[in-house]
Amino acid sequence: MQQFSRIVARNSAFGMGAQLAIKVLSFCFSVLIVRNLGAETYGQYAAVLAFGAVFVFLADLGLSPYLVREVARLRDAPDGAARAAALFGDVQALRFCLSLLTAVLLVGSAWATGRPAVMIGAIALGAVGLVVYSVQGACEAMLAGYERLDRVAGAKVLQQVTFVALGTAALLLSVGYYGLIIANITGVVLLAAVCWRAVRALGLRAGAVSPGRWPALLRAAIPFGIIGFTLGLSYKFDSVLLNIFRGDAETGYYNAAYNLVFSSVMVSNVINTALYPSLTRQRVSNPGSLTAIYERSLRYLLLLSLPIAVGGWALADEIIPFLFKPQYAPAIPALQIVIWVVPLMFVSEFLGYVVLIADRERTVARSVLVSTGLNVGANLLLVPVFGFVGAAVMTVVTETVLVGQYVWILRTQLGAMRWGPTLGRPLLAAAGMGALALVLHYARAPLLANIAVCVLAYAGLLLALGVVGRDELRFVRGLRRPAPAPDAAGSS
Repeated sequence: MQQFSRIVARNSAFGMGAQLAIKVLSFCFSVLIVRNLGAETYGQYAAVLAFGAVFVFLADLGLSPYLVREVARLRDAPDGAARAAALFGDVQALRFCLSLLTAVLLVGSAWATGRPAVMIGAIALGAVGLVVYSVQGACEAMLAGYERLDRVAGAKVLQQVTFVALGTAALLLSVGYYGLIIANITGVVLLAAVCWRAVRALGLRAGAVSPGRWPALLRAAIPFGIIGFTLGLSYKFDSVLLNIFRGDAETGYYNAAYNLVFSSVMVSNVINTALYPSLTRQRVSNPGSLTAIYERSLRYLLLLSLPIAVGGWALADEIIPFLFKPQYAPAIPALQIVIWVVPLMFVSEFLGYVVLIADRERTVARSVLVSTGLNVGANLLLVPVFGFVGAAVMTVVTETVLVGQYVWILRTQLGAMRWGPTLGRPLLAAAGMGALALVLHYARAPLLANIAVCVLAYAGLLLALGVVGRDELRFVRGLRRPAPAPDAAGSS
């Protein structure tokens, strides 16, 4: 259990530190982009990214998460290294072929929906990145399977620094969002090169490619692909519809608010990405410890996400003008609604991984299909009439339906948890913090001072209510003890 904690903490610490650096850069740069481009041009740029996000999962079809799980299982087997190498070679080659097919479909869809020529050109340029991702994605999956996500962390910082530096130059030179897309592709190329070198440094090599194994590989990975594709569809389909039915400006307002939500979700993504391969091994080696791990993980995810939702809702009418220009005031109601998806996304991602490690990926795929089907159908009806308000409401409803399905699937495991300290107390602390935020807001306290006071108050409430305490102190102390010597691959 302690070794499990140290591995997750190492991956989370490196990942969290890197992702924090990435998100600070990304967040500041996204604010600069929004302010510099203006609502209409930014809306068009957001629509270009949304088209790519809807199709990007077709370039993988679940091969990367499948590779992570299988490598995590194979690495301790007598012939595990050879089997993992063979799987690595096939996944890399298959992803390359899929990326080329996806690029064609992506450009074709933009043309078929009547997007302007400038958008079609930008989408075609962005499709170049899919080919690069075919290399990077497979390498990152191998590193994750060997629980060496720390090797990827620095590379992602380099990618983001490159994007921000070149993107800032593009904004200063007023070359439009084409310059931003080129800056992003350059960063992805560097990321792929560093991940490739990291894989080689660990002594991992791609085995011989065998197309005869591809049909079986695709059948095994397709549930993961359905999960990825439908999640991407549910998260970005509304932006595509907004651009088609409501225009560039409304798309820009909505994405200004929506991107604030996704900036906060990085915390969940880092923790859950670190947990996934470790939980996979733990289920084989020590399944009796999983309930306690689930409870602790959910508690931490909730105590991190609830104050973001409550604070974002309470202070939305100050946050939007503070970060963006007054012209983005129409985005305030969108943020007040969509911010409530944050705790739901934290929980749904974790519960989805819990189901996956039990070899129930088809169950996850079915759950995501249900929630995404609801999202797509409702957005087709609501977005043309209600615009981004309808899209924001459906984002929250979709994630609620997904969490509800996972809770039902995992009702036996979740029923054994102590829900008072896991959910009740963090919720009470967040409510107290939210009340204080509203009081200070109506007293016209400066935004940054309000946030600082609320952060301190929330920390005090967590301690007073016993949400964090001696267990966390012992946990942190245990992480400082030397870990047992890792296996050969992990020690490189």
